[in-house]
Amino acid sequence: MRRILAAVALTATLLAAAACSSDDDGNDDQAGVGTKISVGVIPIVDVAPIYLGKQKGFFSSRGIDLTLVPEQGGAPIVKGVLAGKYQFGFSNATSLMAAKTDGAPLKAVANGVASTGRPGRDFSAIVVADGSPIRSAKDLAGKRVGVNTLKNLGDTTVRQSVRLAKGDPATIQFQAMPFPEMPSALQDQKLDAAWVVEPQLSEVLTQGGQVIASNLVDTAPDLTVALYFTGTAMIEKDPELVKHFTEAINESLRYASGHPEEVRATVGTYTKINDVVRTAMILPSWPNDINRASLERLATLGRADGIFAKPPVLDDLLP
Repeated sequence: MRRILAAVALTATLLAAAACSSDDDGNDDQAGVGTKISVGVIPIVDVAPIYLGKQKGFFSSRGIDLTLVPEQGGAPIVKGVLAGKYQFGFSNATSLMAAKTDGAPLKAVANGVASTGRPGRDFSAIVVADGSPIRSAKDLAGKRVGVNTLKNLGDTTVRQSVRLAKGDPATIQFQAMPFPEMPSALQDQKLDAAWVVEPQLSEVLTQGGQVIASNLVDTAPDLTVALYFTGTAMIEKDPELVKHFTEAINESLRYASGHPEEVRATVGTYTKINDVVRTAMILPSWPNDINRASLERLATLGRADGIFAKPPVLDDLLP
């Protein structure tokens, strides 16, 4: 009997030691810990906070085992969430408003990213290659302009920059292309101009390219560019999971805002950048608060551009 008790005690001691020697810093390196969820993201600087939050254990500490899946743009992420491929997603506000006006059962749960509001020093810009004859947004009339997805945020914000420069946005030839492919497309003259965000913005500039307009700044002051969202069915089915995910995202946004050098290092873990680009990147703003007035402006412009079939109702979309 004593031998059995001793064996039981030894086993308990070994299990306790194994538990203490495992990762106890809250990181997601622990296999099988927490509720498994997938989140659709775009491999750009915008989503650095969620990658950083995963590294820091902000999700695992709340019982979430997080997998991040790269997509080309917000529209396919919206489709992925609605189809059940992802439990949550990151998408630009235009994609979300368009889906909501079409009756999609989704709702934002947290802010995603915002413009810095500084012309010429934003994380987003319309750029041209070195030696381009295009000098301002007015010159984009009739030109081939790269955007990551058609009839979306890129279209509306680029058109707004052209309007402000007294140009005609009606004749712009928009071409859909993943952000990482745009710098080489400019170099190879497959595009006349492109809407890029970081890190592709700094990549273009290190190749001698030029910024001709800050399209997000031209659209609205401190524009709320994107949001994290989920399906309404998820909110009804597992409100605790939604609550914990939202808390983790908000903590991630706050941490990213206060640790820019960690953000720069993190971006290199999910997209290819060199040290020059990493250092040169202009980081966006990551406030917890959503700028509703800026989204109302974006909705008005999108409606005028024919992106929305009817005016978006923000109360139905926002948390």
